[in-house]
Amino acid sequence: MSKISETVQHARAAFKSGKSRPLKFRLQQLENLKKMITEREKEIAAALMGDLNKSEWDAYYGEMIYSLEEIDSMIQKLPEFMADEPVEKTPQTANDEAYIHSEPLGVVLIIGSWNYPFNLTIQPLVGAIAAGNAVIIKPSEVSEHTATLLVKLLPQYLDQDLYHVVSGGVPETTDLLKERFDHIFFTGSTAVGKIVMAAAAKHLTPVTLELGGKSACYVDKDCDLDIACKRITWGRFLNCGQACVSPDYILCERSLQDQIVEKVKKALKEFYGDDAKKSRDYGRIINTRHFQRIMGLIKDQKIAFGGTGDQAARYIAPTILTDVDPESKVMQEEIFGPVLPIVCVKSLEEAIEFLNQREKPLALYAFSRNDKVIKKMIAETSSGGFTGNDVIVHFSVPSLPFGGVGQSGMGCYHGKKSFETFSHRRSCLIRALKNSSEIKVRYPPSPLKVAPK
Repeated sequence: MSKISETVQHARAAFKSGKSRPLKFRLQQLENLKKMITEREKEIAAALMGDLNKSEWDAYYGEMIYSLEEIDSMIQKLPEFMADEPVEKTPQTANDEAYIHSEPLGVVLIIGSWNYPFNLTIQPLVGAIAAGNAVIIKPSEVSEHTATLLVKLLPQYLDQDLYHVVSGGVPETTDLLKERFDHIFFTGSTAVGKIVMAAAAKHLTPVTLELGGKSACYVDKDCDLDIACKRITWGRFLNCGQACVSPDYILCERSLQDQIVEKVKKALKEFYGDDAKKSRDYGRIINTRHFQRIMGLIKDQKIAFGGTGDQAARYIAPTILTDVDPESKVMQEEIFGPVLPIVCVKSLEEAIEFLNQREKPLALYAFSRNDKVIKKMIAETSSGGFTGNDVIVHFSVPSLPFGGVGQSGMGCYHGKKSFETFSHRRSCLIRALKNSSEIKVRYPPSPLKVAPK
């Protein structure tokens, strides 16, 4: 038996012991996870600096704070989430007890992502612990500093029988996917998501796939461009553009294009100075392969700003592309880097048609003073999530389920939805063991005639 198989079996035996089920135990583990973040903040920040050049501020406010908020919210509301939920009854079950009981699924696998390697591993873990499961955690090997730290820290703070961290790369992940789990939660690319889903199908294992796609940003002519461009610039170049909910490109009328370029350039200078490479707040590309991929996407494009890179430093300058052809290579895949293409359309209707001809993105953004424009965009398009007059922030609200649709993913999490994702919602009906006139009609022999209505 392989080491990975032994790990999974160990976790399953621990789950079957029942130790993960009591509310008190779940709360204790969540408190321990919170303690880990607060006590080891400096080490976590150092790992994120090593992987993505994240400043200490960005490491805390861009990753740790979301995990802490998720933990605090879950601790506060877990007794409510775990309580049996009464449901409406029929006349035939009026005297019975009917409710939904949430029970843990069993042993779940969480496969983390490299772009937010701490938060996108810990946040789903919060839901899995809260729901009472045993968990196998597989951090992304691409963000090697954070992966190494998670392997070291999590066993120090969480129950070592129920929660296991598996290190390694593609071979280890492949071996994990051969095992039978009760749920798989994956964050990453659509291409790898298909591999995960195919492996899960062999065991009829349900999956949550948090994928990506080209999240568009429509800028209406009736708009405060200074505010809009500042917010878009923040979201596009956050984490060096390596965010699944980052605005991937702008749709606008041609008359706005030059103004948007100037205002984005102004915001970039305000955020990162004259040379972003010297800014402590500007990140780096995760590795050489992704550096070369992104530089290849902007080749032969019309560069209005930036376009330069330093492979040795994994640095790509903030880049703006104009008059982008929708059929060009940069528009065929999620960029996942510090590049902002601008695609010109003639109207809101054409922008909506443009969006509906493509795969549904993880997020969609629209900027306008006109509320009818925002509502029309919501009503006539589809995306995993939507934010009007800002970007990304819908991700930060625990009460808003976060997830994709179509090629951008399936299933969602955050807050109560995390608890439900990792739970089986079991329908329960309890009836008194005594004769009841309400159910006599179900027994043979049947009446000769059906009573008239």
